Amino acid sequence: MAPHLIRSTLYLAVTALMAGCVTNPMKKDEAAESAPPAASSSPAVQPAPAPPATATPDKAQKGAKVAKDKPVVASAPPEPAPSGKVGPGMNARGEVVDSTKVESGYGAKVKGIRDWEGEITGKPAPGSKFPQLQIGMSVKQVTDLIGQPSDQGAYVTGKAFIPFFFGSDTHRQEYVYKGQGRLIFAGGSMFSDVGSGNLIWIIHNANEPAYR
Repeated sequence: MAPHLIRSTLYLAVTALMAGCVTNPMKKDEAAESAPPAASSSPAVQPAPAPPATATPDKAQKGAKVAKDKPVVASAPPEPAPSGKVGPGMNARGEVVDSTKVESGYGAKVKGIRDWEGEITGKPAPGSKFPQLQIGMSVKQVTDLIGQPSDQGAYVTGKAFIPFFFGSDTHRQEYVYKGQGRLIFAGGSMFSDVGSGNLIWIIHNANEPAYR
């Protein structure tokens, strides 16, 4: 074979070989686009939740101060329950209905003039003069202020039977005022004037009769 034919044949063979090795870039791009995306072998990592917002030290201290400075409203104390105890000669409303049956200890204990201690039982009748009186008043003071009783009487106390007892309150006087009630006076000594007693018990009774 002629030398120039040999060179031509080698040139063609090399050209063909090179053409077969070179790939088409357009087809490579199209294949990449048409291929489905590969699934990731590792699971997706979720972002960590943000921590809850907390008050800054200054705000927390401010809130504590507000709670401390807030006034505390004290509840009102509960009202005492009624005892339900009805004294002899009285009704459930605290009114005297029978003065002859009334007993000491069911009225209001009071301290009057000149340190005299006594008791007031019942409720004043409408128009009664008894509210003008004070425990400790003498018989004359009372009669000068509200007038003479419609009836009166006297009785001795247990102290009168104590041997060698010469103190007061050995006898008592009872004044009745119609429509107002009764007044009890503690007498002086056994040898003193009966009219020298002092008022120790006021019994209000709107239905008080004129006589004992």
